[in-house]
Amino acid sequence: MSGKVWFITGVSSGFGRVLAEEVAKRGDKVIGTVRQHRQLEEFNAISPGNTFAYIMDVTNAEGVKATVDAAVKHLGRIDVLVNNAGFGFLGAVEEATVKEFREVMETNFFGALQVTHAVLPYLRRQGSGHIVQMSSVAGFRSTQGFGVYNASKFALEGMSEALAQEVAPLGIKVSIIEPGPFRTNFAGSSIKNAQQEMPEYEETARVFKNTILGYAGQQEGDPVKAAQVLLQVVDSGNPPLRLPLGQTAFDAVRKKLQQVEQNLSDWESIATKTAFKD
Repeated sequence: MSGKVWFITGVSSGFGRVLAEEVAKRGDKVIGTVRQHRQLEEFNAISPGNTFAYIMDVTNAEGVKATVDAAVKHLGRIDVLVNNAGFGFLGAVEEATVKEFREVMETNFFGALQVTHAVLPYLRRQGSGHIVQMSSVAGFRSTQGFGVYNASKFALEGMSEALAQEVAPLGIKVSIIEPGPFRTNFAGSSIKNAQQEMPEYEETARVFKNTILGYAGQQEGDPVKAAQVLLQVVDSGNPPLRLPLGQTAFDAVRKKLQQVEQNLSDWESIATKTAFKD
């Protein structure tokens, strides 16, 4: 199925860039947002007549609305929104300052929320559309040293799960995508670190940090294959609400589900005895 108009945030590199390229290859139109003027011409040249770059900062609400309005004026509609812009953050919860927490949340959660708010009125008027939230397996399962990033993606997933129920009667679909490790620049230029490092977390948060940074460029996942899966999700008549990407992500989700089930079994007989006797 072709002829769709996609709005993808963060297309200068990584998943956003690869997805935009795959979308354009099949003849769909792509509005892609970038942060720097030098990236405009480069993105427009990917597939002239199919790829259109706009400068946009997802943390700037007025700029987001103006960009979405301009995109719709230009191409007439938006069929698929992909909230992809974001960055990773490494550090123990105690090491990260509230300011650092807020900066991550501002982009990864509030940024996606602002773009969603700007696009939804158009999707509602059309009576159709698909919102794809690029989360992470880290949005379903937390890991030592990744708590700040976990918090931002858990928030995105919680909001999106409710949103999916709210917009389903309006003809709008929502999918939460949870990639595991893929060979993008996520573990390189797209990740930040807590400024403070505490020796108390050498055996926990620091171990995870070193693992993440150590396999940069060696991750098992192929971004092109991931993009092709996303195309199938969007083309599906019955897309999933939540979809892990890659075997590592599937294994991590299953492991958490097993842990949750074990907790329920261990404590159900005690924790359910909370009702009034009358």
